[in-house]
Amino acid sequence: MTVLLPGFLDAHVHLALIDPAVLAAGGIGRVLDLGGWTPSDDPTDGEPEGTASLPETRFAGQFLGAPGGYPSRQAWAPAGSACPVASPSEAAIAVARQVAVGASVIKVTLNSAAGPVLAPDTLAAIVVAAHARMLPVAAHTEGPGQAAAALNAGVDLLAHTPFSEALPDALLGAMAGRMTWISTLDIHGWGEPTAAFFVASDNLARFHGAGGRVFYGTDLGNGPLPVGLNRREIEALLACGLSPDDVLAALTADFPGRPAGASVDMASGAAASGAAASVDRPAPAGTVTVVPGDRPTDPHDLAGFTDWLLGARSQPAHALPARALTRPDLEDLRS
Repeated sequence: MTVLLPGFLDAHVHLALIDPAVLAAGGIGRVLDLGGWTPSDDPTDGEPEGTASLPETRFAGQFLGAPGGYPSRQAWAPAGSACPVASPSEAAIAVARQVAVGASVIKVTLNSAAGPVLAPDTLAAIVVAAHARMLPVAAHTEGPGQAAAALNAGVDLLAHTPFSEALPDALLGAMAGRMTWISTLDIHGWGEPTAAFFVASDNLARFHGAGGRVFYGTDLGNGPLPVGLNRREIEALLACGLSPDDVLAALTADFPGRPAGASVDMASGAAASGAAASVDRPAPAGTVTVVPGDRPTDPHDLAGFTDWLLGARSQPAHALPARALTRPDLEDLRS
């Protein structure tokens, strides 16, 4: 028996730092690049045979942050990957720059541990400019108070589960009603858990318990992470109280899209949405994930579920019998 599911998504990767050619064999058919890569960075850009190695991709473009802020001074950051935004008046220009290359999400950085961070009015102006173009905003938050600052500004996604501090339950409850978190738990030790791993895991367990939505994401390119499904990330999510069905929902989520309640700038938003759609790189007929064998029927057999899930492979949907794959009920198609 074989189970077919919507293409598995890693919602936090850095294509400029990895070789994406083996992602599909590792079960990942869709990726959200959260900073440092655009299609023009691909040396095979424009060559049809070269694009075949890329999964279905959406991307953020440059990191928007304070001048001199993270990651502009990090050695790993590709040249030109940071876009400084010094004031609210520069926000719309910075967002438009990402839209011009086809960004489907805007990424901001709030890392007080590594330098200055965006002032509240500048951060809010970036969010307003992105939402006017119907684009969600993802934030890297690091340092005390930064996750709360993202919430207050109207940010839609956290690129990492907050790991700098244990968040109060009241704050987690507010976030659960308005935000999506991308997990990235395994970056804290890569199998040898650090203190930040336990802080993040506790935050995620309580966020999930409050009804918060979680995307599977690994920050692929950050340290010794497997290029494909990450057993440790899956096990960490299950340990945080996510059920196997919750993990499948996190893996098969749609790409982040129009933020709830966003307004539309009719003078520029429609054109921006069209530009993004023309530059993103979907597979010709979409992507599905194939998991050989029967899914374990015992809901308490988490190890068996993980072993089964790690057998997943992604491939173009046109290679399979045509039939719609539904979300969010995750209909299993068996053959």
